[in-house]
Amino acid sequence: MTDPNCRFCAIVAGDEEAAYVVFEDEHSLAFLDHRPLFPGHSLLVPREHHETLADLPRELLEPFFAAAQLLSRAVPQAMDKPGSFVAMNNVVSQSVPHLHCHVVPRRRKDGLRGFFWPRRKYDSEEHMAEVAETLRATIAELQEAG
Repeated sequence: MTDPNCRFCAIVAGDEEAAYVVFEDEHSLAFLDHRPLFPGHSLLVPREHHETLADLPRELLEPFFAAAQLLSRAVPQAMDKPGSFVAMNNVVSQSVPHLHCHVVPRRRKDGLRGFFWPRRKYDSEEHMAEVAETLRATIAELQEAG
């Protein structure tokens, strides 16, 4: 099930050239946010189009959150940060109406306060590609380690 007007469905289908995919399995796909809070900020989406967490079928809950858990380990490790912020919006503040989980590398005193999220852009396409490759390598290492 896809939505032809959904940008995230287009990314899942491989139609978005500018998407930097960092993880994929049969149920979900993760890619770099193009306006990250910090480099490495990734979005995890189910491959099927579901708008909110409430819409996600029960059988996809475990695989989706297993992928979120993997990313919550990989993103800070790859970006050399001690932790991460993991969040999702449902309808309100949901810029794309396709369920997505933000995984953001964090450190103390990094400038984020409450829900004020100053978005940034990557320095260049090369920087974005380097971050994506670092994340893919770290995810592969964690998957091999079990």
